[in-house]
Amino acid sequence: MFSWLEQILKNDIEQYRLLAIYVTMTLESACIPIPSEIVMPYAGHLVAKGKLGMMQAALVASLANLSGSWLAYAVGRYGGRAFIDKYGRYIFLSKKHLNDADYWFARRGEITVFLSRMLPAVRTFISLPAGIAKMDFFKFSFYSFLGSLPWNLALVYLGYIFTDKWDVLQNHLHDFNIIVFAFIGIIVALFFVVRKRKRRL
Repeated sequence: MFSWLEQILKNDIEQYRLLAIYVTMTLESACIPIPSEIVMPYAGHLVAKGKLGMMQAALVASLANLSGSWLAYAVGRYGGRAFIDKYGRYIFLSKKHLNDADYWFARRGEITVFLSRMLPAVRTFISLPAGIAKMDFFKFSFYSFLGSLPWNLALVYLGYIFTDKWDVLQNHLHDFNIIVFAFIGIIVALFFVVRKRKRRL
């Protein structure tokens, strides 16, 4: 993580508190990679100092995630499919991939959105494919908020607990992110291997 970005985020949260949390977490869910692993733990630091309420911070962040996810969902729903139809071949996406995504979100959209909102990086971009697949908007909104709340609350709580050990917490979160990315990479690799074998049969 760039130290200058971390310092900017911490300064903004210190000064503007709930407004800064709302703006940064809205941007994070609108596919702008602002790390919630800095924003929300620092909110927890302010909770420990008596400047914020824990549930207050988590709720504002979750509502912000919902706002940002609506923006990304709208982009996917009203522009994503046309974009992929036109340029998808350049990024190895086809109409079949779109049909597969439609089928996936029709059957497993709720659990996919819910769990994705608690995964680093994935949580930032899950709204785009949900929009492209035209997942039911109200279900999408409900499960987006439902998945965001425990993630934000956990990060605020960790910031509260590790208020005097910021570097230790960031190292733990960094390790957690690496484990999650490695797990996702293995799952994706297995998916393509199985798919390739099925085509040969």
